[in-house]
Amino acid sequence: MNKSKIRSRIIRLRKKNYTENVNLVLEKFFFFFKSSKKNFNNCGGYYPSNCEISDLEILSFLEKKKYNISLPVIRKNNKMDFFKWSSNEPLAINKYGIPEPTSKKISYPDVIFVPLVGFDDKLNRLGYGGGFYDRYIENIEKKKKIIKIGLAFSFQKLNKVPINSHDKKLDLIITDKEIIK
Repeated sequence: MNKSKIRSRIIRLRKKNYTENVNLVLEKFFFFFKSSKKNFNNCGGYYPSNCEISDLEILSFLEKKKYNISLPVIRKNNKMDFFKWSSNEPLAINKYGIPEPTSKKISYPDVIFVPLVGFDDKLNRLGYGGGFYDRYIENIEKKKKIIKIGLAFSFQKLNKVPINSHDKKLDLIITDKEIIK
């Protein structure tokens, strides 16, 4: 089955099974960071849309702990950058219907949360097909090391994600049932 058909099937499944009240395995996530002694100050998230699992609770927690939060903004030529954002600041709706920060201050995250359409045990991700995150990860990793964390519902797991040369692996995937590392 090709990526496009897999995407359509999982997005339909996600819409059918979506619930706002999903608890990610957050305790294990925070234990992972404490035990691995990974330091980060800047966290890039996303504003959930299209029945994606929400990272807003994580971002709120991190913001209260004085971490810098940023969200992606789609720019010209399908490029993406992260811009500083706080939960008390306004958002604007982009051409895809996704809320984006209105801030003009670019942020370079140490950690980014990535929404997933699908994933597998080998930390491969299936996105929406636009390559926004793959291009962003490729560019930012030329400047600094970042930790890439995918977020998804457990039912979005695939036996194997079909990948190609420009697809970027994640460092960790968190679902409502498990952490894959």
